[in-house]
Amino acid sequence: MGTSQKSRRTPLEPCDWPIAQLPGLSDQNQSLLQECGIATTGQLLEKATSRDRRLALANQLQIHIQHLNKWVALADLARIPSVGCQYCGLLLHAGVASANQLAEIPIHRLHQQVLRFYVATMQRRDLCPSVEQAQDWIQQAKML
Repeated sequence: MGTSQKSRRTPLEPCDWPIAQLPGLSDQNQSLLQECGIATTGQLLEKATSRDRRLALANQLQIHIQHLNKWVALADLARIPSVGCQYCGLLLHAGVASANQLAEIPIHRLHQQVLRFYVATMQRRDLCPSVEQAQDWIQQAKML
């Protein structure tokens, strides 16, 4: 256990993804973001660090602030290497809106929320990520 504990103390580098990999962004929305100099999830997070900056960016993009808030939440969750763009949408739909919130949520509650989402949307328990995978998400969120 000493080795894994030691590796968990190492600071984690946040992931930065091409904006096109963020789930749910239409080609038009990607183009709007790129016109504002936003080509990656990291750049989106940099330009949307506060409520005022998000509001200004939403006005510049001529979109509703809720859309931008969703994209920022997805980009924040995607920073976590084990979550990435593959699971950020799942976590958001399961009620986790930020990496900080993920770091604080008890593992069994998180897994229950994710499982509930899988069963409600796909009627498939077997496709749900494992408790161990959810634990990795939480651990990595704590290390960011």
